[in-house]
Amino acid sequence: MSITDTTLNSNAEYARSFKLGHLPMPPAQHLAILACMDARLTVEQFLGLKTGDAHIIRNAGGIATDDALRSLIISHHLLGTQEIMVINHTDCGMVTFKDEELKTRLAKETGKKTQSPARFHAFTDVERNVREQIQTIKGHPWLSGIPVRGFVYDVKSGKLQEVHASETVSR
Repeated sequence: MSITDTTLNSNAEYARSFKLGHLPMPPAQHLAILACMDARLTVEQFLGLKTGDAHIIRNAGGIATDDALRSLIISHHLLGTQEIMVINHTDCGMVTFKDEELKTRLAKETGKKTQSPARFHAFTDVERNVREQIQTIKGHPWLSGIPVRGFVYDVKSGKLQEVHASETVSR
């Protein structure tokens, strides 16, 4: 049985006792979170959130890409979120490569030249990356007034450490 088939069986069991269909579309805590997609991050769990409390937007590196910004704008302007958290983490895979190295590897493995996405947003410093994402979000004219705070989650201890955006980040 494939992993997908196993998860479908689990979903059938879950649906038998499902009782969350009454939840409204807007998040109860008026919170949006941009986080890395790393499977070790159980965002709702380590923040003490329940289903329906927050919008969780995840991608490789917790990067404020155009698509993440699109989701944050919709979350704020259409669904009422009033705060944004950016969460990166220790031991992130995004620090293990450079964009150009990955492009070269993919070209060799697939025999195809660069395709979209042409940028993977690899980085070398997790705290600096958090600051850059905060600046990107705050710098967007449709998100400029919303509070944005950044954090690094330690995958070994489970602790969240705030990264203060006050330090200047030059790109």
